[in-house]
Amino acid sequence: MSRVRLIETTLLVLIGLLLAAATINDVVRQAHVNQRLIADLSTWRRYTGHDYVNISIDQETLGADSGREILCGNTSPGPPGARTQVCLEIWGPVVTGVRSVYGGWYLPPYTEDLHAKRYGCFGAAIAAGLCPSPPGRLPSSGRPAGRAHGSVQPGSGP
Repeated sequence: MSRVRLIETTLLVLIGLLLAAATINDVVRQAHVNQRLIADLSTWRRYTGHDYVNISIDQETLGADSGREILCGNTSPGPPGARTQVCLEIWGPVVTGVRSVYGGWYLPPYTEDLHAKRYGCFGAAIAAGLCPSPPGRLPSSGRPAGRAHGSVQPGSGP
């Protein structure tokens, strides 16, 4: 009987260690994702010059495990999505609280981020074919507030 009990106890301890390791791995991974998303919001705000809080973050379009996100937000004050939106492709390491912007596009008001609705692609979005229209085409109202081209490099201002 004692041999069976020893085997059972050993198996239970091994299963417990496996579950503890998996839990620690998940917590650490989530902490890194949260740090990255906070840096993405700071990057969007620094790049556009707008201190908005209702910014949509898409982690799926460029690949769920790629570490690359798309952030979309209004170019002028208003309810989320009620104004022309600028969407930024953001990836790379977090340095001084921000990440680099590699490209993006614009969306008309009240529009979901669908390929057919994108316009004014810039940066990496052009090469990736993420917009259906020719690069650089802006809405008839002109260029929205904030910078439309370039990259936020860690440590640089808007």
